[in-house]
Amino acid sequence: MKIAVGSDMKNHVTDAVVAYLKDKGHDIQCYGAIANDEPMWSKVGEKVGKVIAKGDCKEGIIFCWTGTGISIVANKVKGIRAALCNDAATAKGARRWNDANVLAMSLRKVSEPVAMEILEAWFANTQSEDKEDIAGIEYLKNMDK
Repeated sequence: MKIAVGSDMKNHVTDAVVAYLKDKGHDIQCYGAIANDEPMWSKVGEKVGKVIAKGDCKEGIIFCWTGTGISIVANKVKGIRAALCNDAATAKGARRWNDANVLAMSLRKVSEPVAMEILEAWFANTQSEDKEDIAGIEYLKNMDK
């Protein structure tokens, strides 16, 4: 799968996530500090959101110090459902109940082992087939129109 990965900082967690994704056979496009590009969190979040909305990448993974700012800006892009996940249970829920297409993580709070747990939960789960969950996601998609 083609995945956009962006961050305003490059560190051991971003490096570990990129290595994990490559090891799993994903095609990675990097943005921001991990690509030696413009590191401003707002610009990185927008770039990642736009490449997903345009269809150049299927999903995204974004980082900033808290994870909040970059997820807010990504969610400003039509069609993006970015979820700030600092644990595996939240990542599982974001995929199942919200059909999130962008995973945001905090570089302050998430360690390498926790990031790996989050990624495992993210990729192991897909959108729920429950009617109520589907209706909620469709409602969100209609808000983008």
